[in-house]
Amino acid sequence: AYNQAAYGTQMMDQQIGGPSVGAPTGERALTIDDVVTKTAISFIVLLIGAGVGWVLTPSLPFLPFVAMIAALIVFFVGAFRKVPGAGVVLTYAALEGVMIGGVSMFYQDIVDTQGNGTNIILQAVLGTLVAFAVMLFLYRSRIIKVNGTFMKIMMVAMVSYLVIALVSFVAALFGVGGGWGFYGVGGLGLLLCAAGVALAAFTLNLDFASIEQGINEGLPAKYAWTMSMGLIVTLVWLYLEILRFLAILNSNN
Repeated sequence: AYNQAAYGTQMMDQQIGGPSVGAPTGERALTIDDVVTKTAISFIVLLIGAGVGWVLTPSLPFLPFVAMIAALIVFFVGAFRKVPGAGVVLTYAALEGVMIGGVSMFYQDIVDTQGNGTNIILQAVLGTLVAFAVMLFLYRSRIIKVNGTFMKIMMVAMVSYLVIALVSFVAALFGVGGGWGFYGVGGLGLLLCAAGVALAAFTLNLDFASIEQGINEGLPAKYAWTMSMGLIVTLVWLYLEILRFLAILNSNN
């Protein structure tokens, strides 16, 4: 959520009143194929990292946390560079992969030992893909219109959710919600989880709008890595929100 709030702010600054920047003379302009290719590469690296995280976390329980901190550092390095290169984006994808691999194993273990044993990882993956497809359809059909008002509302919602998540984390340290924080407080917790899923899903529209605008403005092809990083950030966030919702829903606590 923190990564996406920061990324969303950067995208909003570029899209509201930002200058139109075309590709320099002699430099190829950005295309949708560039974005799809770079995102596919990043996603493959993410999956490899997830496999590493899944295998190593049992013997290195702090690995997901370390990977998360490292990914956050790499993310801000990319943000300061404005146009992160392949090395930054792929490193970020690998670290995020290690993190979600470890977190996935942790949540699945909870469901296996304290719940009904449902395969929540498969469900979370399918849920993420369905949410992506639905949001892409809603955006392409213009049912959802990403304008200045939409982006401002989304940024307020993301920052608000970040504050709630941080307070919930502190509460969890004191045993609130059975260690889940506000997310584990009965029906209210599930509603909060559902709100996180919805917010992450709707944030995909900011990524779609950023990609479309970049192509329309004729940005250089190197911006494809920036676009792919934005999608990876949002998809990871969406997957984790769905995974947590399913873990709580299928746990006996």
